[in-house]
Amino acid sequence: MCGIAGELAFGGVRAGVEPVRKMTAAMESRGPDGQGIWREGWVALGHRRLSVIDLSDAGAQPMVDEDLGLALVFNGCIYNHHVLRRELAPYYRFSSTSDTEVILKAYHHWGEDFVHHLVGMFAVALVDSKRNRVVFARDRLGIKPLYFAEVGGTIRFASTLPALVASGGVDTSIDEVALHHYLSWHSIVPAPRTILRGVSKLPPATIRIINADGGHRDRVYWKPAYVRDPQRNEWTADDWQEAVHASLRTAVERRLVADVPVGVLLSGGLDSSLLVALLAEAGQPGLTTFSIGFDGAGDESGDEFIYSDLVAREFGTDHHRLHIPTAEFAPAIGEALNAMSEPMASHDVTAFFLLSKAVAEHLKVVQSGQGADEVFGGYAYHQPALTVERDAALDTFTAAFADRRHADMADVLEPEWFCGADVSRWKLQSELARPGAETAVDALLRLDTHVLMPDDPVKRVDNMTMAWGLEARVPFLDQDLVALAASCPPEFKAGGGGKWVLKELSRKLLPSAVIDRPKGYFPVPALRYLEEPFITMVEDALHAPEAKQRALFRSDYVESLLRSPNGHYSPAGSNTLWQLAVLEMWLQHHNVG
Repeated sequence: MCGIAGELAFGGVRAGVEPVRKMTAAMESRGPDGQGIWREGWVALGHRRLSVIDLSDAGAQPMVDEDLGLALVFNGCIYNHHVLRRELAPYYRFSSTSDTEVILKAYHHWGEDFVHHLVGMFAVALVDSKRNRVVFARDRLGIKPLYFAEVGGTIRFASTLPALVASGGVDTSIDEVALHHYLSWHSIVPAPRTILRGVSKLPPATIRIINADGGHRDRVYWKPAYVRDPQRNEWTADDWQEAVHASLRTAVERRLVADVPVGVLLSGGLDSSLLVALLAEAGQPGLTTFSIGFDGAGDESGDEFIYSDLVAREFGTDHHRLHIPTAEFAPAIGEALNAMSEPMASHDVTAFFLLSKAVAEHLKVVQSGQGADEVFGGYAYHQPALTVERDAALDTFTAAFADRRHADMADVLEPEWFCGADVSRWKLQSELARPGAETAVDALLRLDTHVLMPDDPVKRVDNMTMAWGLEARVPFLDQDLVALAASCPPEFKAGGGGKWVLKELSRKLLPSAVIDRPKGYFPVPALRYLEEPFITMVEDALHAPEAKQRALFRSDYVESLLRSPNGHYSPAGSNTLWQLAVLEMWLQHHNVG
């Protein structure tokens, strides 16, 4: 887990080292253990290192193999690097025990197909000097980020959007289509767009080849089919439980690969509790777990310690509880905004930030339960899709998920920023209509897992953990588990109130109180039910001179929200005022837009 950056220059111009230096400096928190810069002709690479595998200098980056004519920067972890090393050993001499070097040799051996051999999370930038090209690749589920910007005849890339901005010259004007998405889907802006017109991101499961003459091409290398596999037609419910259990066990064990200890973020919900149970089942000794809680608000509890404590006792973990009073939570919001690659209005972003800060004092690597709801149909809007036809997926999803209708946008945005067309509905329609998803549930889970999730919970966890040099691994997003779940019958996923198959296999592993409880969440009541000092914080941001000059939102709409800070919520239960305020605070904090 690290921060990567670089510049590609064209037309015989040498790549600039100074922009790369600025980008790597802006990502120091992602890699506090080392740094490096390399340049050869039209390409310059930069790296910030968080040492997790091969802690020696032999694992440092940028990694260069002059004999092979390759150079590489890489962010992430390849969980099967030991297996690949053995497979490649007859053909190559290795000088480190790092997964980084395995990627270099894998590319030389298999070419662009090297990605098919990688099991893990990764964002890769690889310079192939002999072919005079740069190869970029992002992991299948978009766990590791990769941003791009075209600046003055060059292409720059980095692990974070603010790092690109720090390099200078980036177009930081607002993208109206991205703004429409942000206001429609809980602040989600799917790839390739970002909220800034001049910055894009490589979509998940994509390889991008850029040649020295500026020509480029993209290829999507992984698309699991959300249809029934004929070879599994005879499987019973017990067969599916057994298969998912085995696949999830493998996913958890894969993510123990490290030269440092691995802990678990234990919320007390089904997903993180199941990870603890599976690690105990695998015989993992001395497991360390972490939970966080906050003051209550609006008759809502601010913690779920009753459940996380239960799981910690059941499996004898070294458990750490962190309670953050509201007075301490408020100052952390500015720090969390600084850590956001893009504005994220989810109430639990700052909670993850504070939890990551506490965990980083003990460990460098943790496992997290993110992704289970998207993969196994755990959200409330998944259940109605069980009873509708395939072509009703769009309306079913929109009714339960969309924050606003397109017609309402004219009341929210100033005319300059209002898209005449319903670009968000068009995006959903095009994604849901693609072939390869058999039922309405399949289409929705594919949308959630491959389009929306990388830019909501996955990005949230990456940004907030890496702000403290903490690597978060997500077993529920294991490529084999996701492919298996994609072929699973819808009723075994979204049935039983959601995540049916996970709940049933958990009955052999977890206390029933954890399984049959109401669906959990990461509670931050003070942001769902705004109170002081957050109301003043919101008002100051929306009344700031920068906000007035930018004039994104209609003033009458903003004032109506401020008169009733807790009077407007989205269908998913998020505070509408907070969504607007986060965008404006993020733009001001990063001095963009």
